[in-house]
Amino acid sequence: MAQEKKVQRKKIKAAGTLGKFMADYYYELDNAAKSRGKKIAWCTSVGPAEILRAMGFLVYFPETHSAMLGSTRMATELIPKANAIGYSPDICSYLTADIGAHLEGVSPLSEIFKGIEGPPKPDILVYNTNQCKDVQDWFEWYGRTYNAPVIGVNTYRGVGKVTEDHLISISRQLQALIPPLEQVSGNKFNIDKLKETVRLSLECSELWKKVLDTASARPSPVTFFDGTTLMGAAVVGRGTQGAIDCYKTLLAEREQRVADKEGAVEGERFRLYWDGMPVWGRLSSHAGLFASLKANVLASTYCNSWIFSAMDPDDPFTGMARAYTELFIVRSDEYKEKYIKEMLDFFKVDGIIYHDAKTCPNNSNCRYGMPQRLEKATGLPGLMINGDLNDLRLLSDEQTKTNIEAFIEQLDER
Repeated sequence: MAQEKKVQRKKIKAAGTLGKFMADYYYELDNAAKSRGKKIAWCTSVGPAEILRAMGFLVYFPETHSAMLGSTRMATELIPKANAIGYSPDICSYLTADIGAHLEGVSPLSEIFKGIEGPPKPDILVYNTNQCKDVQDWFEWYGRTYNAPVIGVNTYRGVGKVTEDHLISISRQLQALIPPLEQVSGNKFNIDKLKETVRLSLECSELWKKVLDTASARPSPVTFFDGTTLMGAAVVGRGTQGAIDCYKTLLAEREQRVADKEGAVEGERFRLYWDGMPVWGRLSSHAGLFASLKANVLASTYCNSWIFSAMDPDDPFTGMARAYTELFIVRSDEYKEKYIKEMLDFFKVDGIIYHDAKTCPNNSNCRYGMPQRLEKATGLPGLMINGDLNDLRLLSDEQTKTNIEAFIEQLDER
C-alpha cells in the first residue's frame, strides 16, 4: 500500500451560498427567540415541517445541532452529562450530546455565528418517530424543561409495501396536529398555504436528488462527505424558496463538473457506497483517507433520506404520509436490500462501507446478515466500520484506517 499523503479536496463554489443560507436561517431563529416576534416549533428532521411552516412557525431541527456537536467534537465530553441524569450511554448519542450541551450551557452555534448563544426556546415541539423512538423521548425532555407542549406522529416500523391503511393512519395523525398548532400559533390552518409549502418542499427534494445523482458520473463530481455538509438546506429549509435557490446553484456547478469530467477525488479508481450514519467528528479525516487511496465514497442511504418524491401539493396530507412512510429507515430488510442493490447498480460502485454506529441501531443495517446477503446477491464486497455518529470513544481510528486500507487492497486485487 502506498504511503498515505495529504490530499487537497476540491473546493465547492456553491458552499458559500449554502453557508449564507444556513447563517440566515439561524439568525432568523435567534432574532425570533429574543424578540418573541414569531412562534418557534422544534421539529424532528423528517417530521411535518411543511405543516409548521404553513402555519407561520419558524422551524428548528435539534438534530442539526447534534451533528454540529459531533463535527466540532464537543459531543464526546458532553454525553456523560446526560448519562449522569439517567440517559443510558447506549441510546442515541444525538440525544445525549444535545441534552448534555443544554445542561452545560454550551453550543457550537455560539462559536460559528457571532451573537447567537444557543438553540432557540421552543413554543411547541413536534416529532415523528419514523426515525426512532429516541426522538420522542428527546423532545419530551425538552418539553418538560421548557414547559412547552409536545405532539407528534407515531410511524410504523418494518414496512414492506406501503398500503392504503398506512396512509390513512399517518394522514389522520398529521391532521390531528392542526388544532394544537392553531392554539399555539394563533393562526388558523389554511390548506392553500400548506399546498404551496408542500410544492416548495417537493421542488427542493427533486433538486437535491439531482445533485446526489450526479455522483453516477465517472469520475464522480461529489463525495458522500461533501453531501453530509451540503445537505443542510435540504434538512432545515425544505418548504422555502431559499433552499431551492441554493440547490439550483449547486446543481449547475455539479453538472458543469460532470461535463468537464472533473472528479471530486483526483485519479478516482474505486467507487464506494456508504450505508449508515457518518462519523461526524471524523468527516475530514475519513474523506482524506479515502481520497489518498484514490477511492471515492460517492453515495449513501443517509444523504438520500431527504428525498421526498411522494410529496403531492394537490393532496398534501396523503403525500406527506406516503413520503414519511416510504422513508428508508422505516422499511423492511427485504425492501432495504432491494433499494441498496438498485443504488449499487445506479452509482456503479465497487464495494460498500457499512457503519455500525453503536448508539444508532435504526441506522445500522449490518447487524442481521444484510452485508452477507448483499455480497452474495451482487458479488460486491463490503467492509464494516465499528464506531458511532457522535461518541468518538466508540471508534478506533487506527483500526478503522487499517481496515480501510486492507479493503482497498482487496478491491485492487480484484
